Amino acid sequence: MSLHQPNNRTAFRRLAIVFAVLAGLGLAAYFLFPGLKSGTLSSGGSGAATAKGGPGGPGGPEGRPVPVLTASVSRRDVPLYLDALGTVQAFNTVTVRSQVDGELIEVLFREGQDVKAGDVLAQIDPRTYRAAYEQAQATRDKDQAQLDAARRDLARYVALGDRVTGQSVDTQRAQVRQLEAAVRADEAAISSARIQLSHTVIAAPIDGRVGIRQVDRGNIVHASDTTGLVNLTQVQPISVIFTLPQQNLNAINERMAQGNRLTVLATQSDGKGVIDTGELELVDNQIDQTTGTIKLKAVLPNAERRLWPGGFVTVRLLLAVRHDGLVVPLPSVQRGPQGPYVFRVTPEKTVEMRSVTIGAIESEQALIESGLEEGDVVVTDGVAKLKPGSKISLPEDRAKARDAAAAASTSFPIPPAPAPAGAQSR
Repeated sequence: MSLHQPNNRTAFRRLAIVFAVLAGLGLAAYFLFPGLKSGTLSSGGSGAATAKGGPGGPGGPEGRPVPVLTASVSRRDVPLYLDALGTVQAFNTVTVRSQVDGELIEVLFREGQDVKAGDVLAQIDPRTYRAAYEQAQATRDKDQAQLDAARRDLARYVALGDRVTGQSVDTQRAQVRQLEAAVRADEAAISSARIQLSHTVIAAPIDGRVGIRQVDRGNIVHASDTTGLVNLTQVQPISVIFTLPQQNLNAINERMAQGNRLTVLATQSDGKGVIDTGELELVDNQIDQTTGTIKLKAVLPNAERRLWPGGFVTVRLLLAVRHDGLVVPLPSVQRGPQGPYVFRVTPEKTVEMRSVTIGAIESEQALIESGLEEGDVVVTDGVAKLKPGSKISLPEDRAKARDAAAAASTSFPIPPAPAPAGAQSR
């Protein structure tokens, strides 16, 4: 008989532990899940009616507290943005063409290379144009020599006085003027030849990046060619073109008339990550009657070259900043037939429905124009189970309930461990 006593005590001890754990779990469920007491989880008809919001359900004013999370209404500066879809355009775009005819003897750029204004991009055979320039200089020198001789003859005629007829003097004066005009024409021809010769060296007109080469070395190019040698685009800074509804035009013009430089953000497609920040450059001078929109242009530095011509980008125009605006977390705002509303927490830890007016939504915060006051507490999580008058439980309340359940589960007496079998047998 003594051999069976330790086994009985061990079984009793284990059974007591099991009962204590089950009692603690039941007590915790009683506080954490109000439906267990009210019967909302039962399958009977009365339970179904309660689940629909009857007097004893979790959404009813007489039901068990509904677990929720809350937040306080606070004040902060809220930026007011106008969002749009924009198209990135190069700040300047140039199609580099030849202005003279000739053979392309040298290409001095790499495709995709960054160049500065004045950098030489290509060279056209200059020999024909150099010869024309030298010929114009020779003609000018010849006419200049004749003009010098004619001026000396005129000076001698004038010095002879009455010994030379007036007709001879007038004729000589006319000869001088004719040669002076010829020299001026020669100077113009030299300038034209010099310009034509300079056009054989093709230089970059602006800072930018060259694209794909359209003509290879050795080809004959013409000034009348429709396609150029290469396209050159300026991407630092860069432009963004976007449109906004015409209803925003007055507000934008008022801000610009006050001398304000409106900030423009280029963001990722989700509107969160900012790619670059610039300023509004201009508002177009007419409204598109087809779409009822106005076109705007922003200029951004594009220092990291994350914007590229031809791409699409989300644009945010900072119109103003609402200082000390009332804000609540966006999850607290619900939509109903009568408009947006929130569940406000009362001092009795019940909720009431408050209709609110939303001024703007920014960074998961809603700007409240009316309906709430600073310091009000609103429900941010658990609103699906609420209705006006519902009781709520806050995280601190649930923590106290768990502590009470844990204390109750350890209050049952645990029998001492049995003595070793050998000692009992003796």
